[in-house]
Amino acid sequence: MQKNINIQNKKARFLYEILDKYTAGIVLTGTEIKSIRNSKASIAESFCEFNDKGELFVINMNIEEYAYGNYYNHRPKAERKLLLNKKELKKLQKDVQAKGLAIVPLRLFINENGFAKVDIALAKGKKLFDKRETMKDRDNKRDLARIKKSFN
Repeated sequence: MQKNINIQNKKARFLYEILDKYTAGIVLTGTEIKSIRNSKASIAESFCEFNDKGELFVINMNIEEYAYGNYYNHRPKAERKLLLNKKELKKLQKDVQAKGLAIVPLRLFINENGFAKVDIALAKGKKLFDKRETMKDRDNKRDLARIKKSFN
């Protein structure tokens, strides 16, 4: 069809400890899917929230306006509904309310059938010392790779 769309939320893995992952469908309009296919979307500052009916929405996801859309264009920061099974939704809602966890989007992609999907994660916020440890591990891996490269 066309190039592979894979929009990542790199901050999420640094700020949160990932406990559980889900792949959810997303309800979009025509101009929104066209912008995503042009890689004009960002999920860096976004999070997920339940409404009073028990439906899951992604908040603060930025999908730029479609360049060739006229008055049918969408709002860039609109709330967008996520599609999951009822069983998964109830489990997520129970975990968020009881344990105080967060739901964050990790990746926005288009599957082989052409549908937009979002990988979301049930996550727990990291403490400052956990973030420092993550940075230290990343630096050590980079230094090790440099040393290995110099000996080859």
